[in-house]
Amino acid sequence: MDENIETAPELQVSEWINTEHAITLKSLRGRVVVLHAFQMLCPGCVQHGIPQATKIHNAFDRKDLVALGLHTVFEHHAVMGAEALRVFMHEYRIPFPVGVDAALAGSDVPLTMQTYGLRGTPSLIVIDRNGYVRLNHFGQVDDLRIGAVLGQLVAEQVRTPASR
Repeated sequence: MDENIETAPELQVSEWINTEHAITLKSLRGRVVVLHAFQMLCPGCVQHGIPQATKIHNAFDRKDLVALGLHTVFEHHAVMGAEALRVFMHEYRIPFPVGVDAALAGSDVPLTMQTYGLRGTPSLIVIDRNGYVRLNHFGQVDDLRIGAVLGQLVAEQVRTPASR
């Protein structure tokens, strides 16, 4: 394992939509996690990021890979609340769970966005089966490139403490 790869910090979510239970990264250990950070009013998210995350969600077996959304609002807070997000998700037929990034009092930048050092939206974070961040990318990622990365990570086995 590359010493520069960091363990993924837990998501700091105030609410989950499209799932009956709160989701933790710890509960997803053993699966690849693709986290798409977006905002409803972000053209790159609507045109590229959300459709790509939906394709990923539809392409992989959930026992191997889980696609999640993270609605991380760092501007236009008043119009991008949870109710508006529910309507947006219905209209865009978003099939995967989406967490609302928790707000930090006195800051425009939500907690998970700060923790992961996200520069904006769309952002794509890929976490391997062992819980390590393998990609943290701001902007669009070509479908073929991300497909190759995900295929490789899905093929990797979970490492036990003895094999590290």
